[in-house]
Amino acid sequence: MNAPVLPRRIVIAGGGTAGWMAAAAIARTLGRVATVTLVVSDAIGTIGVGESTIPPLVAYNRLLGINEAEFMRATRATFKLGIQFENWKNVGEQYFHSFGGTGQDHWSAGFQHFWMEGRARGHEAPYGEYCLELKAAEGAKFAHLPSEGWQWRIPLQHRQGNGIVYASAHLEREAALDRLLSSVAGERLVEPNFIRYQTGARRLQWSHNCVAVGLSGGFMEPLESTSIHLIQRAVLRILRMLPAGEISPRDVAEFNEQQATDMVQIRDFLILHYKVTDRRDSAFWRQCANMTVPATLEQKIELFRDTGRVFRKNEELFAENSWIQVMMGQGIMPRSWHPVAAKLNDEELAGFLKGIRDNVRRQVDSLPLHDRYIEQYCGERPAAVSSRPPIALSA
Repeated sequence: MNAPVLPRRIVIAGGGTAGWMAAAAIARTLGRVATVTLVVSDAIGTIGVGESTIPPLVAYNRLLGINEAEFMRATRATFKLGIQFENWKNVGEQYFHSFGGTGQDHWSAGFQHFWMEGRARGHEAPYGEYCLELKAAEGAKFAHLPSEGWQWRIPLQHRQGNGIVYASAHLEREAALDRLLSSVAGERLVEPNFIRYQTGARRLQWSHNCVAVGLSGGFMEPLESTSIHLIQRAVLRILRMLPAGEISPRDVAEFNEQQATDMVQIRDFLILHYKVTDRRDSAFWRQCANMTVPATLEQKIELFRDTGRVFRKNEELFAENSWIQVMMGQGIMPRSWHPVAAKLNDEELAGFLKGIRDNVRRQVDSLPLHDRYIEQYCGERPAAVSSRPPIALSA
């Protein structure tokens, strides 16, 4: 058997988020095994949307050996416990998609089944009362929704990032700009940056000796902050499948299949927010409510509607609790639930539910205020002010 020929040179084209994240992880992991070259062109600017992140970034930064406090001090970041959706189910209603667990599961059934049983017996506490992250999330990220799209507001230590995502078929550019600027609190630092995009992904993200990572591979809208996560998933897959010698077509096929699976699963989760809504106040929302959805999403929706069950497949990004929070937040309530919840008598069920709520309340009461913890954890805040513009994304 011939000795494996290790890769000598890896070239990364592009100096945006994907390029630098890939270069850092590959160089950190491979060390002297390979030379990593990052090619950046002054003639090609970065997109510069400044998208928010989700919890898996913590593990990625640990892989790179990045100190979290120093990272947050340099970027003037804040802690994100979830995303609040306002006016998605209906105008005037809101719900919170937390990045954590809710309640206490049984091995045979998730907590939502016990919550539904309690609801049927007169326990009126909302599902979110059993979630620590939700109860601790004052001042977290908010998504404000106009009638032909949605807006985001991301609080950092020194400023707020603002943007609007809208359907150009239903809203003119100037009208979208007016809505965005009318909602910006405080002094506007720079002029908005318009970015037109089309969602989708390459069928083959690895071809021959080239791999498309980040926006070069595909883009899903920023509703659930998945773009940076997709970058890190792709980079980690590259590292796991890095060839010792010649590139294996089996590796290429497996990589492309896993990338496509990620895209499909995230696509379904994003479509859920638009499809399952009571809003009929504009042509945009009527179109969303009447659209045909993929069979994979229809199965997930109807399974939950019929039984209260959600199943996570193939290392899916969004876990059961994420699907439950969004589906119930958008108005889907299960018609039935697991019979194991009926095993508890009234006193046992009341004690079980109260115990979880009390534990959440005690933990929240013991937490410091977010601003005070940021000051303690990240040190002094830099005085410089970023000039990143508001964003208008047109689909």
